[in-house]
Amino acid sequence: MSLLYFLVQQMMLFSIPLLIVALRGMFCERSGVINIALEGIMVLGGFAGILFINLFQGVLPGQPILLIALLISMVTGMVVSLVHAYASVNMKANQSISGTAINMFAPAFAIFVARVIRNVQQIPFENQFRIEKIPVLGDIPVIGGMFFQNAYITTYLGILILVVSCVVLYKTRFGLRLRSCGEHPQAAASVGISVYKMRYMGVLISGALAGIGGLVYIIPTSTSFNASVSGYGFLALAVLIFGQWKPGKILLAALFFGIMKTISSAYSGIPILADFGIPSSIYKMIPYLATLIVLALNTKDPRRQRHPVFLMIKVRDNTDCIYMNRRIIICRF
Repeated sequence: MSLLYFLVQQMMLFSIPLLIVALRGMFCERSGVINIALEGIMVLGGFAGILFINLFQGVLPGQPILLIALLISMVTGMVVSLVHAYASVNMKANQSISGTAINMFAPAFAIFVARVIRNVQQIPFENQFRIEKIPVLGDIPVIGGMFFQNAYITTYLGILILVVSCVVLYKTRFGLRLRSCGEHPQAAASVGISVYKMRYMGVLISGALAGIGGLVYIIPTSTSFNASVSGYGFLALAVLIFGQWKPGKILLAALFFGIMKTISSAYSGIPILADFGIPSSIYKMIPYLATLIVLALNTKDPRRQRHPVFLMIKVRDNTDCIYMNRRIIICRF
C-alpha cells in the first residue's frame, strides 16, 4: 500500500504542472493566438519565484512565502506574455517565431540575472513547503494517504485552476467571447466584440498560468534552479494537443503523461521494473516516446475535420445573433 501511495503522490507532482501549463495553452489558442513559448515563460516565471524564495526564505514562514512566490511568478509570466501578445496581435508577426525567440531568450536571461544578483548560476532554496498531513482529511482511509499526506499546496491549486477554467470557458460570457474570437474573429467583430482585447486577455491568462506552472514544477522536484524546466513546456504542448483543447480531456492527458514521467523517474523504487535490468536511459525516454506515439495516433486528417459554420442573422430590430452549426452563440442587443 505504501508503494501505491508513493506512486500516486509522484504522479500528482508531475501531472499538476502539466495540467496548469496545458490549460494556459488552451486559453491562448482558444483566443486565436498560437503560443509555443510555454518553456520560456515557465523558466522566467519559475526563476522569479525561486529568486524571491532565496532572498526572503529566512524572513517569512514556509507557506506564506510560497503563496507570494506564486503571485510573483504569475505576474512575471503575464509581463513576458505581453511581448508575445504585442508581436502577434498588433504587429501580426509570425507567432511561432515569436514563441521560439522567448524560449531561446529565457534561460540565458535567467542565468545572467542570477549571476548579477547572487553571483551564482544555480539559485538554491530550501524546500520547506511539503505538508505532512492535512487535519481530518489526512485521516480518511486510502484517499487520505494518497492525496492529503506529504502533499504540496500547489496540488490543490492546480485542481482549483482546472475547475475555474471549466467554469470560465463554458459558463461565462467572457469564455463565450474568447472562443468566438478564436473560431471566427470576423463574426465576433461584426457584433461589436473587440477581438484584439479578447486575444490580449487570452495571452495574459496563459502567461499567468505558465509562470505559476514553472514554479509548481520546480518546488517539489529540486532544491536549486538552473534556468531549466526539463522540457516540460514542450511536453505540456503535447498534453494540450492530446487533450483536444478541452479541460476535461487535458486533465486525463496530464495524468497519463504524469504516470509516464513517474515510471521514468521512480522505476528503481518499483520492484517489478527494477528487476527487468533495463538501462536507466530507456526509462528516461518513456515520456517522450509516449508523446510521439500518442500524437501520431491522435492526429487527424485536416481535410476530414468538420469546420463550424457561422451565420449572422437579424432576429429583430437592433438585435444581431451569430449561429454556429445551427446553435446561437452570441447576440448583440
